[in-house]
Parts: sequence; structure tokens; C-alpha cells
Amino acid sequence: MKIDLDDVVHIKETSMTIRGSRRRTTVPSDVVKALSLKDGDKMRWVLMKDGRIIITKVK
Repeated sequence: MKIDLDDVVHIKETSMTIRGSRRRTTVPSDVVKALSLKDGDKMRWVLMKDGRIIITKVK
């Protein structure tokens, strides 16, 4: 995967815990602040054929 670092605002590796039926994921606090995420906001997950995942805030 090629990334143009001029387009990058934040990079961080996190752990994901999948438990029970809710399958919760932790979003890094810097991302929460940058996107002004609040409880109940929706995110769109797009899985690409090459294994990349693109996550965006739904407006």
C-alpha cells in the first residue's frame, strides 16, 4: 500500500478487541478530536480487495 505522507494527518496502531455480539473498536483520541466524533455518530467501513480498510465519518 502506498501512502502520500503529505496527505497524512495522523498514524497510530491500535489493538482491536472483538467480544460478543457488539464487536467494539477503539478509535484513537486524536482521530475522535479531529473528526469531532460524538456518541451515536456513524462510521462507514469500506473493505478493499487488497485488504485495506477505509473508515470515514458518515455525515
